[in-house]
Amino acid sequence: MSSLTEKDRPIVQLLLNTGTCPRCILRFCCVGSQALYRCPYKDLMKDLKEFLKNNQEKEDTVCFDAVDPPCKRIRLEHIEEGPDELNHNGALQQIPSVNNENTTMENSAVKVCNVCLGILQEFCEADFVKKVCQKVNSADYQFTSFVFSVSLPPQLSVRERAAWLLVKQEMGKLGLPLAKDDIVQLKEAYKWIIHPQLSEELGVPADGKSLFEVSVVFAHPETEEECRFLATACPDCFKPAKNKQSVFTRMAVIKALEKIKEEDFLKHFPSPPSSPKNLCVALEIQCNNGAVFVAGRYNKYSRNLPQTPWIIDGERKLESSVEELISEHLMAEFKADSFNFSSSGREDVDVRTLGNGRPFAIELVNPRRIHFTAEDMKGLQQRINNSSDKIQVRDLQLVTREAIGRMKEGEEEKTKTYSALIWTDKAIQKEDVAFLDDIKELKLDQKTPLRVLHRRPLAVRCRIIHTMRSEYIDEHHFRLHLKTQAGTYIKEFVHGDFGRTKPNIGSLLNRTADILELDVEVSEIHRFADFLV
Repeated sequence: MSSLTEKDRPIVQLLLNTGTCPRCILRFCCVGSQALYRCPYKDLMKDLKEFLKNNQEKEDTVCFDAVDPPCKRIRLEHIEEGPDELNHNGALQQIPSVNNENTTMENSAVKVCNVCLGILQEFCEADFVKKVCQKVNSADYQFTSFVFSVSLPPQLSVRERAAWLLVKQEMGKLGLPLAKDDIVQLKEAYKWIIHPQLSEELGVPADGKSLFEVSVVFAHPETEEECRFLATACPDCFKPAKNKQSVFTRMAVIKALEKIKEEDFLKHFPSPPSSPKNLCVALEIQCNNGAVFVAGRYNKYSRNLPQTPWIIDGERKLESSVEELISEHLMAEFKADSFNFSSSGREDVDVRTLGNGRPFAIELVNPRRIHFTAEDMKGLQQRINNSSDKIQVRDLQLVTREAIGRMKEGEEEKTKTYSALIWTDKAIQKEDVAFLDDIKELKLDQKTPLRVLHRRPLAVRCRIIHTMRSEYIDEHHFRLHLKTQAGTYIKEFVHGDFGRTKPNIGSLLNRTADILELDVEVSEIHRFADFLV
């Protein structure tokens, strides 16, 4: 059972006199019952008026029916001494006498709250809730729960501070303290009111851990200049940022309010805050689903297909890529806004990827559709494979974000198997290349290849060729099967890259060697099945 007590009477009358709404009055009286805030606005106003008319003894209370216990309590320590009765020039403004009941009744007519600027008034009503839900439903998302977030104008923090100083002074007259943290936060109260209504209208529960977010951004153009005095008082709190349109962010304003002295604040801002003419406006109502991750392996059978779009100086060099051939189907099925492609290593445009394929993952950003069964994923995999003869995918599945991290872990410790078709300038016989089969754990020093030096730092990397197996073809050609440490530059190991890779096939054979074809055959990594959602 939550109630207002006799000590709250002067606070209720004070705030009603100055244009504060019933729900903000409950907040400043530290009422923690969620059910109370959900009462209709007119009922709350009526109950507050009845409370003020009550002439019973001090210990008597007028109780509001509620099922939730209070979550805020006023501390019993003596209030710290501070500036008393300061107006806009350093003093609290004169307000109507708390004993003037007629004045209270006249001023308590419905008008825009001078603290919340209408957030706990108009925007708690069924019409606004329906507007939010219509936006959600029209966006056509799949979701089983939601999290609600709200962005408030930064000047609300300034107005809240002014109201708190006013109430703190009044509480001090009663010998009671009122810390800033004792007040129920505006966002908290708003969510208490809005969550049940959204849940009922959307048919799913509110859940703080939900990946589906419904957000509302409020603004109040009429009062947006009210924060500016803080930039003069605390200039170090307001620094321009590239991704921010204004320096007056909510966090910057809160930081400045924590820094400014009470007497300095009251010199620049009225307490109580003035009543606005207009309500806040809901600038944006947005929905967003958390990212979904799809992983698998791909084979690339074309020697004219890059892994990712090949664009140089804004000009596309080839019409498609592995990334695009896979992602276009995923984007269509998941109805996502965008995607991020990643893989365990990459192959050159002219290199095929055979064997069990290269592991890849795609992050689908803000997908509308998220519910896919194993059969759905098999069907999607088949559609990808039927769409092109250049690639094939396998093991397509939903995975967790953590699985993507595992794909990238320890890449240099992994091993890969390659098949290279090699040409030599001088004629060779089978016995000229057979000795390569006996070489084990060959250590290489590889300077960053000339062909990638424009995008990778110059460094010498130590790599290992674990095993080699040669297949003689003719006097100028043989095929070499290699098992290597991941990250080894195979082309450079063959031709030497002008001596930047040592040793190399050319130096081992004592003749010029070059690579004609290269295939990636096996990539040994963890199975994604170990990390299934």
